[in-house]
Amino acid sequence: MYRYRLMAPGPTPVPESVLTKMALPIIHHRTEAFEKIVAEVREGLKWLYQTQNEILIFAASGTGAMEGAVVNLLSKNDRALVVDGGKFGERWWKICKAYGIAHDVIKVEWGQAVDAKVIEAKLKEHDYRAVFMQASETSTGVCHPIEAVSKLTKNLPNTALVVDAITALGVINIPTDDWGIDVLITGSQKALMLPPGLAFASVSKKALALCEKSDIPKFYFDFKRELKSIQENTTAWTPAVSLIIGLQEVLRMMKSEGLEGLFKRHAIQAKATREGLKAMGLKLYAPDAPSDAVTAVYSPEGMDAGKVVKSLKNKFNMTIAGGQDQAKGKIFRIGHLGYYDPMDILNVLAAVEFALIENGHKLTPGVGIGAAMKVLMEG
Repeated sequence: MYRYRLMAPGPTPVPESVLTKMALPIIHHRTEAFEKIVAEVREGLKWLYQTQNEILIFAASGTGAMEGAVVNLLSKNDRALVVDGGKFGERWWKICKAYGIAHDVIKVEWGQAVDAKVIEAKLKEHDYRAVFMQASETSTGVCHPIEAVSKLTKNLPNTALVVDAITALGVINIPTDDWGIDVLITGSQKALMLPPGLAFASVSKKALALCEKSDIPKFYFDFKRELKSIQENTTAWTPAVSLIIGLQEVLRMMKSEGLEGLFKRHAIQAKATREGLKAMGLKLYAPDAPSDAVTAVYSPEGMDAGKVVKSLKNKFNMTIAGGQDQAKGKIFRIGHLGYYDPMDILNVLAAVEFALIENGHKLTPGVGIGAAMKVLMEG
């Protein structure tokens, strides 16, 4: 019997020390003891986000913070610009639609990154109150050019840049303040190495000014209310106490590795994964702008990618992800963000080799592992 291995782009494995912390007896959230934990977490999140802005914490999935960004920054007569290059870019305009917000959508071919020049041209056509986009599009394995886009919005006083970094924060360098990102969102179950259940949003001064003007109804995801609470080392509503206690331990671990260490580890392991899969004769789904959080790869011609996912589950008790919507059956995705090390990368590549051979793909056993080992040894 194989022990379970989780190699999907989220949820991701939780470190043993974090599980131990979360298993301690629960404490009440309106106590001095919990306020001390929140105070440490506040500063740790600012360090991770590379910002002086406060980071709001919600008991929700990352989508909760996405919805919060829409209803807090926009007003009923505003217009938004959305970059849609996958399932999660699509989510931005669906939230706007749900609240009756006028929006224009930049459709990007799946597997491709948005061209910042297209955004620049749209910003000259309309007065957009916000630009909504992903840093790392989880469904396609694409990394979008956030820095280039931030240069377009940074000096626009009434246009906020809102970035879903749910599979990017803690993986790649996103200096929130230096780039001028107004709202940066993430979730607990990705590089933060926690179970699902927490959503985070940094809020700039520009974003707060827009919050003051917003006339869209809101209650739970009220940024102004939550800002007041977090500044008092608490939350407006009942928090996910155990997850925040786990987050305290996660941030300590991250600080011990350092930001440069975090980014380097993810970059090396992502490159090793990509090179290993290419050595097996597979094509990357996002060859020009690959994410260091998740690698998406085409299944061999004539082979349903679902068979690869199923083989890993049945043979090795290992979970990777398949494609979504138009990519279903065409690609499979391997996560390498958060609590992974080189041996995890070699394990999943070995399992993929086995699955490909089992399903009729011709390759020399060990070729992918060898290519990955070369990257890891050079790293």
